[in-house]
Amino acid sequence: MRIGILTAGGDCPGLNAVIRAVAKTLMHEHGTEIVGFLDGYHGLVTDTTMRVDWQTVSNILTQGGTILGTSNTANPFEWAEDTDDGQAVDRSADALAVFGRHRLDGLVVIGGDGSMAIAGRLADCGVPVVGVPKTIDNDVPGTELTFGFQSAVDVATEALDRLHTTASAHHRVMVAEVMGRYAGWLALHAGVAGGADVILIPEIPFDWDAVFEVCRRRHQVGKRFSIICAAEGARPEGGKMVIERRVEGSPDPVRLGGVGRLVAGTVEQRTGIESRSTDLGYVQRGGSPCAFDRVFATGLGYQAACLVAEGRWNRMASWQNGRITDVPLDEVAGASRNVPPDDPLLAVARSVGTSFGEG
Repeated sequence: MRIGILTAGGDCPGLNAVIRAVAKTLMHEHGTEIVGFLDGYHGLVTDTTMRVDWQTVSNILTQGGTILGTSNTANPFEWAEDTDDGQAVDRSADALAVFGRHRLDGLVVIGGDGSMAIAGRLADCGVPVVGVPKTIDNDVPGTELTFGFQSAVDVATEALDRLHTTASAHHRVMVAEVMGRYAGWLALHAGVAGGADVILIPEIPFDWDAVFEVCRRRHQVGKRFSIICAAEGARPEGGKMVIERRVEGSPDPVRLGGVGRLVAGTVEQRTGIESRSTDLGYVQRGGSPCAFDRVFATGLGYQAACLVAEGRWNRMASWQNGRITDVPLDEVAGASRNVPPDDPLLAVARSVGTSFGEG
């Protein structure tokens, strides 16, 4: 067999672990040749490749980033080019031609919900595809967990631990803004692990007065600081998410950011308590994967290799009910997974006094 592999969307810890597991399993057990497409779908459209062999995947398990490079703007079906009308063009025919030129039997796509949506469209065009879910946002449907998420939770939790000490020393309200796009998984888990007093997530629009009351009450009883963990997609009741900028040509052109500054500024203005905000930004996505993600990503990569070897195409490796399995790709493509109102961790957080800014 000859198999193509690419990493698409935003980077996250564990990508190299998946590449390594897919390649080593297929090469060791099936003698498969692996073609790596560089910079996500950009490489598939422009025929930019590298050979993936034993030497290529040696000693990459612990490395962050991706040896193949990635892009969160390249979409074969909506390709951003300099045209007279500024409109995106469909270059999926180029992607299909490149796939055929390399005489590939299938394609392994490692990416998030947007990347899986593109993979689903390629599958509809006749490309045999296997997906591996990746994102620190943990918002890919069809799986209860994505690799990279736990590494990001660890980074965000350490940041909250550090903010505790400076908040206590200066008697301030400290707001930590974390990633997650339209899902609150990262803020929820890091907020609980870091002992945040208030956690703001997109799924629960917050009431300003409820947030002010938590900060005032803690100040009045002698706890002269408060920690707020805010997902970048958090918004007040009746309000909108804070958009930092737009990136045209991306599967999702909206780039959220700035809610931390909004919350800190409003809290200080309305309560009189000095407040500061910290945007954790890309440090959440960088660095070496934690031990859990190294093991988890390796398992998902192995599952993807098994799907390829068995010819079970158009499926995605998945984590369900405490074990690695797989699901049909068409159940995943184009959807998103958010924190449900009955998620057990919400009840756990409320039971220890954590506020979600509910009125």
